Amino acid sequence: MKKLALITVLFLATLSSCNKKVDFSPRKINYDRDVCYVCKMGLDEPKYNLQAINEHGDVRWYDDIGCLAEDMRDGNFNKWKGQKYKIWIGDADTGQWLDAEKAWYRYGDRTPMGYGYGAVKDKSATAQYDFKTVIQRIDEGKTKRADFIKKKKMSVSGKDAASGSMKCAPGKCGGQ
Repeated sequence: MKKLALITVLFLATLSSCNKKVDFSPRKINYDRDVCYVCKMGLDEPKYNLQAINEHGDVRWYDDIGCLAEDMRDGNFNKWKGQKYKIWIGDADTGQWLDAEKAWYRYGDRTPMGYGYGAVKDKSATAQYDFKTVIQRIDEGKTKRADFIKKKKMSVSGKDAASGSMKCAPGKCGGQ
């Protein structure tokens, strides 16, 4: 009798876990621990951060849509997401979560990893790209990433790339 009860309980537990309803609503960013799945940078700009939620309720965070594009191209994203998933992106104007696949994108924003695409709710003269087009453009290298990397290298080295001289802020390290 105990075996039958145990088998019944295990069967019901297995059955209920298969029918688990996944919450696809956007999660709150935990700034002290959430990092980009691709570049491992801490999330700090909600107007450009993304989150992908898979059919098991697992979340992957991205600090820039370019990092998501990298994961979609180079990682195991398609296997990870499963049959049902949701991707949210911060509205570049308000910071509110938008459905990334329904948002419109503009090019030229200063984004965390320098890809340059900001999401907004409505299509406009400046926001003309849909999600698939943005991912394709990033894959084709149509980003602001080269300028971003050049500026980062310059700031890390402490030298102005063109002149080779130190470039300091006013009042810092002898700057005027």
